[in-house]
Amino acid sequence: MSTPIEIKVRGYHLDVFGHVNNARYLEFLEEARWALLENHLATLASKGLAFVVVNININYRSSATLGDLVEIHSVISRFGGKSCTLTQKMIKKGSQTTVVEAEVTFVILGTDGRPLAMEGELHKMLTPFADKSL
Repeated sequence: MSTPIEIKVRGYHLDVFGHVNNARYLEFLEEARWALLENHLATLASKGLAFVVVNININYRSSATLGDLVEIHSVISRFGGKSCTLTQKMIKKGSQTTVVEAEVTFVILGTDGRPLAMEGELHKMLTPFADKSL
């Protein structure tokens, strides 16, 4: 998996029950995707291309609470014809307790707004983020 990003759970991430609100986990995962692809997203944008999430399946395993430090690991687990799947796992740092697991399917849209084939330069750009067993 990739180098994980770390996020400290703050008070504004919490709901009235004192744990991270389910929608905030999606934001945490998005932050990790941006961190993973940050250098490449600017290149895509300069070419008029867009990274677009088309599906997210998320499993909540345990709650995160105020002061927890979570790590998010992200890796491309599948290359399809015009899409990829990114597997993301959030754990509590130090305890290795899984908080969230997600499968995020994304496409790269061309200038015409249609998904591009995951081949050539695009595939080459994403390969470093792939599971080495692919």
